[in-house]
Amino acid sequence: MRSSGFRRTCTVAVVSALALTSLAACGSDDDSKGSSAGGKTKITVNCEPPKSAKIDRKSFEDDIAAFEKANKDIDVTAHDAFPCQDPKTFDAKLAGGQMEDVFYTYFTDAKHVVDINQAADLTPYVKDLKWFQDIRQELRDVYTVDGKVYGVPRTNYSMGLIYNKALFKKAGLDPEKPPATWEEVQAAAKKIAGLGNGTVGYADYSAQNQGGWHFGAEIYSQGGSLVTEDGKKSAVNTPEGKAVLQNLKDMRWRDNSMGSKQLLIINDVQQMMGSGKLGMYLSAPDNIPILVKEKGAKYEDLGLAPMPGGKGTLAGGDGYMFNKKATPAQIKAGLKFLEFQTNTPGQGLNNWKRAAANKAPVGLPEPRLWTGERDQKDLALKKQYANMPVENYQAFIDGADTVKPKLEPAGAQQIYTVLDSVVSSVLTKKDANIDQLLKDADSKINGILARG
Repeated sequence: MRSSGFRRTCTVAVVSALALTSLAACGSDDDSKGSSAGGKTKITVNCEPPKSAKIDRKSFEDDIAAFEKANKDIDVTAHDAFPCQDPKTFDAKLAGGQMEDVFYTYFTDAKHVVDINQAADLTPYVKDLKWFQDIRQELRDVYTVDGKVYGVPRTNYSMGLIYNKALFKKAGLDPEKPPATWEEVQAAAKKIAGLGNGTVGYADYSAQNQGGWHFGAEIYSQGGSLVTEDGKKSAVNTPEGKAVLQNLKDMRWRDNSMGSKQLLIINDVQQMMGSGKLGMYLSAPDNIPILVKEKGAKYEDLGLAPMPGGKGTLAGGDGYMFNKKATPAQIKAGLKFLEFQTNTPGQGLNNWKRAAANKAPVGLPEPRLWTGERDQKDLALKKQYANMPVENYQAFIDGADTVKPKLEPAGAQQIYTVLDSVVSSVLTKKDANIDQLLKDADSKINGILARG
């Protein structure tokens, strides 16, 4: 679960009338043939932006044209989709053998696709590719199952703390030194709420599974987990889980720094931040352009810091896997295309010069796909073409290599449903019994995990 920004249009998990992609349009035996007239290697790739996203679609088509010009022996046929992966059709396409040669997946899909034997093993093809080896190890690990590589990361995100620099200054806090611990968040939130006039120091979600989602982010920040390492048991009834709830309870009822209105969802909190009435909330960086373009905030007022606590952060992202029926020639061609489209600074999704010319936000500290020179080149290009204040996100950038990212567990949405009621109880009932809430949640989550 996550919010999304302009650049990741294809990753939004929202089902609408436009989101229903027909199976008939998604692939066919003819599309999957490894060659076409003239001896070219032919591949199909999904996640082309829809026609309604004119600028994004033209950029994608321009990229294909440029790639084919440079690789005259490869023919790329793109299939559009919004979202790139429709949960209603994804498994059906896999089971029906209708998936593209190179197909989009969320990080959390990787093991499932491998388990049902629908992914090609890329191990022998990527072991000597420098651009692939430059991808951050923790991201490559997402698509590594039992020692074999099955996918290529495309974008990634992790959560941090968005804060209002103007309110920090007004409250006598240093806007260049955002809170690094939950104790510091508490103290800053209390000072900001003390400004009065409806100002809220810290806000959190507590409805529509989003409260459970943020509980997950916060327990990671405490060094805990939602489930045990083997994924078989709940791990919420722990000192780390209790610390999450006690922190929220203290800010809500002891400090009165979270406001009286609760059962908030992401749009509520974004509206509060955009109106200048909120000091802090947890989010991925892609919330920042939404706050400015849709909610009335100013870029110069928004800072971004690492997750408080520094012991972990909820992370996610997406990438491409290959159809198990893909030929060796198609796999090699597909990897060449992904190198061009998703994994080279200055090209494809990372063409920041073009993005700036198209008035898309440039300068966000993510994705951070690579290490070493490739990462530094990407950061330099973002800085060169930035149309937002990159310096406001330096704390987040500095923390990227020290705060351990952690993915959502299998069955995350069901787990979030359980934890949603836990968080909402703490934020709406002053006498909420944290120990009992966690004990009950632990039992329910264990039941979910036992059912698989």
